[in-house]
Amino acid sequence: MAIKSTSIRAITPASYPASSSRPTADDFVLERYLKDRAALVERELQYLVAAPEGPSSRLFEAMRYSLLAGGKRLRPILALAACESVGGSLEAALSFGCAVEMIHTYSLIHDDLPCMDDDDLRRGRLTNHKVYGEAIATLAGDGLLTDAFKVLARNSLSARVPASALIETVAELADAAGSAGMVGGQVIDLLGEGRDLTLSELEVLHGKKTGALFVASVCGGARLGGAVQAQISALREYAGKLGLAFQVADDLLDVEASAEQIGKRTQKDQARGKATYPSLIGVEGSRAMARDLAARALDALASFDRRAEPLRALASYAVERQL
Repeated sequence: MAIKSTSIRAITPASYPASSSRPTADDFVLERYLKDRAALVERELQYLVAAPEGPSSRLFEAMRYSLLAGGKRLRPILALAACESVGGSLEAALSFGCAVEMIHTYSLIHDDLPCMDDDDLRRGRLTNHKVYGEAIATLAGDGLLTDAFKVLARNSLSARVPASALIETVAELADAAGSAGMVGGQVIDLLGEGRDLTLSELEVLHGKKTGALFVASVCGGARLGGAVQAQISALREYAGKLGLAFQVADDLLDVEASAEQIGKRTQKDQARGKATYPSLIGVEGSRAMARDLAARALDALASFDRRAEPLRALASYAVERQL
C-alpha cells in the first residue's frame, strides 16, 4: 500500500504545533527535522522501489542496495522544505523528492564505476559495482534514473498537483540531470583531470554536476507547493548558492576527513589530478568562501516568513556539518 497523506501525518513530530506539521522558528530543531523528514523519504522509497520476484529481481536488488544505503537525504529534504516554505503540503512534493533521490543515487553508482572515478567505498560499504559487477551496476543506475520520472509523473498526479506545474518540474529535473546539468558536469570533470582549471571554470563544473540538482530540488518542491514566480526566483538564488557552498565544503572534507568519518575514500581528487577549491584558494580561503555562499543563500530568503526556517537552518548545516 502506498504511503501517502496518512503516513505523513503519522510521523509528524508530536512536539510540533497540533495545527500544523510545519515547524516555527521558536520550536524548530534541525536535527529532529532532518531525522523526521529522512524517515518519511526512506519509507516512501522502500515502497516505490519494491523488489519484485522473477528475472529482474537481481536488478532491483542492486537498485535498492544503493538507494536504501542511508545518506543524508538532503536533496529530497530540501524539496520538502521548499514546498512547506510556500505553504504547500508534504504530500505535494514527496514523490518528487523521492525521484530526486533516485536520480542522485544513480549518479553516485555511475560516478563510482571504474570508467569514471573508480571508487570502492560509498556510505561506509562497498560500491555497487564491487558487489554486483559493472554491468548490473550500470543498469541499476539506468533503472533508477528512468524510473524516477515515472515516480514523479504518476504519484504527483495522484496528489492532485496541477499538470502545468508537473510538466515544468519534469522538464527542469531532466535538464538538471542531463547534458546541461549533471552529465555535462561529469564530462567537464573527466576532461579536467590533470590540468589546471580557473576558479570560474571550477564553478561552472560544480554548478552543473552538483548545483543543478540542488536548484531543481528546491524550485521543483516550491513549484509543486504552489509557489508564485517571485518565490521561485528567490529560491533559485538560494539553491544555487547553497549547492556551491555544499561542494566547497565537500572539497574540504575530502582533504581533512578520514574515510571512516565520511564513509568513502578521501583525498581521491588530489590523486586523480582534479582541481578543487582547496587546491585553488587554500583551506582557509575555501572555508571563507563556503560561509560567504551560505550567508548569501540566507539573504535570498529575506522575503520568506518563518515557514522557511528549515531552509535557513539547512544553509548553515550544509557548510558547518563538514567544516
